[in-house]
Amino acid sequence: MNYHILTLFPEMVLEGLNTSIIGRASAAGKISIEAVNIRDYTKEKHGHVDDAPYGGGAGMVMQAAPVCDAYEDLCRKLGKKPRVLYMTPQGRVFNQKIAEELAKEEDLVFLCGHYEGIDERALELIVTDFLSVGDYVLTGGELPAMVMIDCISRLVPGVLNNDASAEEESFHDNLLEYPQYTRPEEYRGMKVPEVLLSGHHKKIHEWRRQQSIRRTLERRPDLLEDANLDKKERKFLEELIREQEEEKTGEDLPKLP
Repeated sequence: MNYHILTLFPEMVLEGLNTSIIGRASAAGKISIEAVNIRDYTKEKHGHVDDAPYGGGAGMVMQAAPVCDAYEDLCRKLGKKPRVLYMTPQGRVFNQKIAEELAKEEDLVFLCGHYEGIDERALELIVTDFLSVGDYVLTGGELPAMVMIDCISRLVPGVLNNDASAEEESFHDNLLEYPQYTRPEEYRGMKVPEVLLSGHHKKIHEWRRQQSIRRTLERRPDLLEDANLDKKERKFLEELIREQEEEKTGEDLPKLP
């Protein structure tokens, strides 16, 4: 996977991404991260890449020419036109399914806006995907790009020491991750669940799946509609929902068959 980040602040994204798991993956050649400085493509003698918006209004707008020139130069180097992701609160909210889709690409371009945004003409000419990290406004697109690159990279083979980890974390099968424990076995009177000490892998797997279902119901019930559950797990979920209703009403409901 090759990431190309079009930005006004290359040092910001490179310093953030060249650490921890992502940094090690980059050093090992599992992924590559390139920051393209949009300022390098301005023809303005003072290095400006922005100007006042037509029609008036607060702030400045990034000009179309430096953005398009930076992208087109990158395309010439790659010999193709890669997918371009623009970081904007107006886009689709990024999630694990989108990450899985993007992880299949060979090259991804992240376009990071700043100030009041980018001239619309540049967006119409080069952007293929509009993506958001949530319904709030940030100073620029660099932080959302870093979040997405971190998430996507974890799905690239060889990035994680244990590739199975990516399939067991939150949002796999549309479920949140189960609780995790490590030494000591008891801390402040709180003990590790006995099943995790049993060495019985089938029982441990079943417990973890049930805990994922329970946690998803408690914290993100909206995910359960598309959760991938077998017949036994579906029945377990229905029983949990019944217990929830009993707690709300204070009445015993008939058990499921």
